[in-house]
Amino acid sequence: MSAAIDYVPETGVSSAPRAAGARALIHLDKITKTYDSGENAVQALRGVDVEIDGGDFVSIIGPSGSGKSTLMHILGCLDSPSSGEYWLDGQDVAEHTSRELARIRNQKIGFVFQTFNLLPRATILKNVELPLLYAGVRKDARRERAMAALARVGLDHRWKHRPNQLSGGQRQRVAIARALVNTPSLILADEPTGNLDSKTGSDIIDIFEGLATSGQTIIIVTHDPNIAQRTNRRIQMVDGSIVDGDVSILTTDH
Repeated sequence: MSAAIDYVPETGVSSAPRAAGARALIHLDKITKTYDSGENAVQALRGVDVEIDGGDFVSIIGPSGSGKSTLMHILGCLDSPSSGEYWLDGQDVAEHTSRELARIRNQKIGFVFQTFNLLPRATILKNVELPLLYAGVRKDARRERAMAALARVGLDHRWKHRPNQLSGGQRQRVAIARALVNTPSLILADEPTGNLDSKTGSDIIDIFEGLATSGQTIIIVTHDPNIAQRTNRRIQMVDGSIVDGDVSILTTDH
């Protein structure tokens, strides 16, 4: 699909997501993001519209500077668009306060980063428990849920170890367990294989594939076309616009 083609879903496009009963977990409407202003303005996103259903396994692919990381930050409620609307799970994100957005990030979104972002002096169990601690879950329930999440990535037997005692692939598995522990609606993975060799990276994608098969919604940002080919949907970005993707994607000329 070229950037010049407008697509209108069967249910129509309006200022709000599809009516009750629709499956869309994510609905972006004419999202733009501009950094700085005047002569120094950088337009990172240029009128992006996209819908992603619950249970989708999606990759966002593009070169450096294409806007994919900016889009990821907006999807994760880590940044706000300059214009346009973002509806997550039927709610307009712009209507939430900073405190409410923090709660959404903790309870509805799991993050997996290229650099793992683990606490080096804490055991991997404590690392996985962290989102539950912020959510106010009691100690015994935290441990039970964290151990279950570690078991899903095959590391429950290493729960006493610290990150520096693990390989890069194992640390990324811990990060995935931490992202899963609050049973979020959405998992966002930003270049999750970027610091790993190809075999280990493939093993990590195997885990994501298994999670997707069980119904988890997963969005991966990657520059690697081989990783993107493993997902069920691919969204290709260039210069802040979507230039290829599924039929539920709308972009406009700029």
